[in-house]
Amino acid sequence: MILRLRYTKNGKIRFIGHRDVARIFERSLRVAGVPVAYSEGFSPRPKLSFGLALSVGYESDNEYLDVVASESVDLGHVLDRLGSALPTGIELREVGEVERSKTSLMEAVTSCDWEIDVTGQDPATVKGSVDRLLAADRVMITRERKGKPVHDDIRPDLLSLKVLMNTKTATSRIHAELGTESRSLRPAEFVSVLEPSVRTVRVRRLHQWISDGMTKIEPHEAVVSRAAHTECAT
Repeated sequence: MILRLRYTKNGKIRFIGHRDVARIFERSLRVAGVPVAYSEGFSPRPKLSFGLALSVGYESDNEYLDVVASESVDLGHVLDRLGSALPTGIELREVGEVERSKTSLMEAVTSCDWEIDVTGQDPATVKGSVDRLLAADRVMITRERKGKPVHDDIRPDLLSLKVLMNTKTATSRIHAELGTESRSLRPAEFVSVLEPSVRTVRVRRLHQWISDGMTKIEPHEAVVSRAAHTECAT
């Protein structure tokens, strides 16, 4: 039985890294009594498969983890027991059952929606910079790959950009859908191609999407059954 967990990561816990989050879930699953299957060999590991890693300092409304259970479990029981075992800042929103697939959760996600707050320029200037990116045929950045600098065109991964104008503050909010298929485009890389003085003050992942080119769903929509807490308006 494969369980898909949907959870949030907000507040001070945003400053812990991906490996620490993995250790938190390993411990919390044991505390909650969830029967997790283990790999074979000299160093057995719990069969956990996370979605795309979230950078340190970023918050998220929708993170995902697939857990292989060694036996059938009651989804509502897992939701309540595991939710109580997790620390403040990580809130378990939903537990579902998914069918076995050859594609990992990380490989399945094709894009992410981000809410990015930036400062350093007025909203009108930020909007002008975003408009120029959308109008460009190519947007080049330099990355390091195998110890060597490489030049990548990130324009195909700028799927959607929208600046929310607020002239009363020095902060602009950008809603961005960034692609993940070739090489995940990080919010920091996107911000780096705006005006040089623009800097990030807050980043939140809103959604992760799985697309086949015709339809687009979130990972929790792929479950065959689920138990979920009532969503709260934010």
